[in-house]
Amino acid sequence: MRDRILELVTEALEKNTSLFLIDLSITEDLKIKVVIDGDHGVSLSDCIDVSRAVEHQLDRDESDFSLEVTSAGATEPLVNARQYTKNIGRKLKVKTNTGEIVEGILSDAQSDTIKLSWKAREKKPVGKGKITVQKEKILGHEEIIEAKVMITFN
Repeated sequence: MRDRILELVTEALEKNTSLFLIDLSITEDLKIKVVIDGDHGVSLSDCIDVSRAVEHQLDRDESDFSLEVTSAGATEPLVNARQYTKNIGRKLKVKTNTGEIVEGILSDAQSDTIKLSWKAREKKPVGKGKITVQKEKILGHEEIIEAKVMITFN
């Protein structure tokens, strides 16, 4: 059943190429949950369209199921390269596979790497006091255990 649902979701997303699949889960009692995201966000009508495209192709007489189509939450970790691209300019908190935690503005996102930029106060090379320096770090997707957008309220 999973393959059939994945096929239906893929077909539905092909109709709106700005949308992409984040997660598909099916419990033993056939509770189907589809999580989608979009290059420009996800609207309620996007979720409804995907839900209808999937639901209308499944037979409730054959198997009783429930279907939920939802967008990726703002506090959920980024799991797809396209999610990084759409969040350029936002502040991320990234945990790496070495245990390092890096917080910074996502300044670039490629298919296999991201670049974070931030300002830090460091000791002057000569004399007393501190100076503000611009820092950046490039991380490969394989180095990232978890990356979350940090929501700030100004």
